[in-house]
Amino acid sequence: MSNTVPTGTYITTAVSGERVRAFVPAPLPITPPLDMTTLQAPLEKATAALGRLDGVTSALPNIDMLIYFYIRKEALLSSQIEGTQSSFDDLLLYESNAVPSVPVDDVEDVSHYVAAMNHGLTRMREGFPLSLRLIREMHAILMRGGRGSGKRPGEFRTSQNWVGGTRPGNAVFVPPPPEKVMECLGNLELYLHDHYGATPALLKAAIAHLQFETIHPFLDGNGRIGRLLITLLLCADGMLASPVLYLSLFFKKHRHVYYDLLDSVRARGDWTRWIDFFLEGVTETARDAGEKAQTIMHLFAADEAKIQTLGRAKVSAQTVFAYLQRKAICQIPTAAADLGLTQPTVTAALQHLQTLGIVFEASGKQRDRVFAYREYVGVLRED
Repeated sequence: MSNTVPTGTYITTAVSGERVRAFVPAPLPITPPLDMTTLQAPLEKATAALGRLDGVTSALPNIDMLIYFYIRKEALLSSQIEGTQSSFDDLLLYESNAVPSVPVDDVEDVSHYVAAMNHGLTRMREGFPLSLRLIREMHAILMRGGRGSGKRPGEFRTSQNWVGGTRPGNAVFVPPPPEKVMECLGNLELYLHDHYGATPALLKAAIAHLQFETIHPFLDGNGRIGRLLITLLLCADGMLASPVLYLSLFFKKHRHVYYDLLDSVRARGDWTRWIDFFLEGVTETARDAGEKAQTIMHLFAADEAKIQTLGRAKVSAQTVFAYLQRKAICQIPTAAADLGLTQPTVTAALQHLQTLGIVFEASGKQRDRVFAYREYVGVLRED
């Protein structure tokens, strides 16, 4: 049975001479507590799926490689939800100093998301708590330069925003008025730090994500930061040893359901259906991530066996092959500089990898050629 207690109150406020009803969420934790009758089974299923994912990824010889690409896939999918047109290949080309096929602003948006995510993960590894300060730091990186620079990067809003529509008066949803934002965020921060409460980490992540999206504390970038918050919270609470679970693909595939459930919590206090949907996403995403990790391990092992047949050329080929496991796409000058090898050595190694069917030339050019690890890119590009 769904929780039917109201999840907030409406405050009538004036915006540009227009009176609107802004929603202020009730403080956390949820009161009365959730009825776990129908949630216990999906919670156990999602927890088991996370455990299996951690087991698979811990067996990888280079977990940093998988994290590198999962962060980029999450950045891409999360940015696509917000309307960017960049593809996975575009991002890899941009990071390899090659020219993407879409406007650079789109790719920079994704690149900034990668930087914001890495900043948050690094700070937490250094012992910095998941806090409003860290959220502001990540937002400053996410919105720096280009299209985000005019949206107060790293600063919580001091004006009214809205979701959908052309103005607050015809908006789909109007978040709390600016004078209520810090009060709501202060309560959310306390909830994030409640390590002694009875709320399991997965439920806390589901609840905190929805509360953050309801507060909508920034002028822009709320969706991307809110989705990033899920993984950071699961890492902070020890549910994930490595940040390899990202829900943006699941939210994108079920976009209409996602938004309907956010609204149903606000309107009717229907926490149970939202959390059940969230746990389904964790289970599906963790299973898929584990399967992809195993596929990648088998691919690397099979291609390494091919390289062993090269004789004297295998040493430089192995060096470039290891580089492609981290980059997937490369250009000869960049790879040579990164590896400390000569360009002829890298060129020869890539030719050997081409002959083995591991690498192909992706640009079709005579100059500024781009080489891609064919099957690896194919696995990463899925979804």
